Amino acid sequence: VQLQASGGGLVEAGGSLRLSCAASGRPSSRHATAWFRQTPGEGREFVAVIRGSGTTTYYANSVRGRFTISRDSTENTVYLQMNSLKSEDTAVYYCATGSNPITSAVRSASMYPVWGQGTLVTVSS
Repeated sequence: VQLQASGGGLVEAGGSLRLSCAASGRPSSRHATAWFRQTPGEGREFVAVIRGSGTTTYYANSVRGRFTISRDSTENTVYLQMNSLKSEDTAVYYCATGSNPITSAVRSASMYPVWGQGTLVTVSS
């Protein structure tokens, strides 16, 4: 499986963006897909994850209630709808996939061996 992230751009604070993560091939229903983000000089920060079933999601506290992760199985695509964006959401966003990790490990980047190339989100204040 290979991942292609897209949808980043420049948006004003309070605005919205939708990121897409398209998978080539057919991801296993046992795989989870996550979004992480990274700013210069920092490690990758967990944002959200959706399990292969598409019915279970987890969010970072900093985005819960503003971001929504979803899956379109027919298109092998995972989306991250980002609303009420803040300047601190500015980062390069990466999608990643791996075998469904246990709940206590879903926020760990090491659980996801396959990564997309990243898409830049810039929120102006």
